[in-house]
Amino acid sequence: MNLSTFFQHLTNGISLGSLYALVAIGYTMVYGTLRLINFAHGDVFMMTTYFAFYGVATFMLPWYVSFILAIILTAALGMLLEIGAYRPLRDAPKISIMISAIGASFLLENLAVVLFGGRPKAFPSVKLLTDSIQWGTVSIQKLTFVIPIVTIIFLVGLLYLINHTKTGMAMRAVAKDYETAGIMGVNVNKTISQTFAIGSMLAAVGGIMWGLKFPQIAPLMGVMPGLKAFIAAVIGGIGNIKGAVIGGFILGIGEIMIVAFLPSLSGYRDAFAFIFLIVILLFKPTGITGEKIAEKV
Repeated sequence: MNLSTFFQHLTNGISLGSLYALVAIGYTMVYGTLRLINFAHGDVFMMTTYFAFYGVATFMLPWYVSFILAIILTAALGMLLEIGAYRPLRDAPKISIMISAIGASFLLENLAVVLFGGRPKAFPSVKLLTDSIQWGTVSIQKLTFVIPIVTIIFLVGLLYLINHTKTGMAMRAVAKDYETAGIMGVNVNKTISQTFAIGSMLAAVGGIMWGLKFPQIAPLMGVMPGLKAFIAAVIGGIGNIKGAVIGGFILGIGEIMIVAFLPSLSGYRDAFAFIFLIVILLFKPTGITGEKIAEKV
């Protein structure tokens, strides 16, 4: 493998890792607040692509207007999901809320089949982003550079929100102890809904970028990216936003590089994520950035 080919694979890995990171942040935010794995998060990611598709194909909106509306609708969907599927079970046993999360996932998948049909559709193409840049013998899509930049911008904005605003302070308080936060005057329901909305918005941005990079959408398209984003969050240290981003980049670059250096294993590309997860958990059960939790006796 020459240097130019290596660079092309590396940029593709960073781009894919950025997509995993955007979706993983949503998982880690919800877990950090409620200690809940939102299994429907990958399906929220999928719904975004359909919102954007129909905005362009049916309502003839400009792509940028359709994409913004899709992000807003996805944030609203995340809030509705929290209100309908999770809030009523907040004080129930964890197994009950986990079953509700799985049920919400199946509901969104089957609802998409009924509303949009099971046949795959072509995601709208944006020539400005999907054009390629020729660099010597290497041809790279502009989108490959755009995705990491967008991820970094949203990460910086999110960290500022959490660490330097009243909303972020409320989120941190609820994450620490939502019952005590409620006693101290924090609107717990509003804060948790905001957490779901922000996480869903990030998944929406990831979904749009995914649709542009892999322009075929289907009702089950969110299953594998959602699962890998969850793995990325666990690898990085679920509950830690920076850890989710680190895990996403590790997973994305690792997937691309294992295929680049070992083409015969390309059929086992998805297995890499699960193997890597097992290895990390064996040596660092709380993830790369996770802290050891002391048990009180």
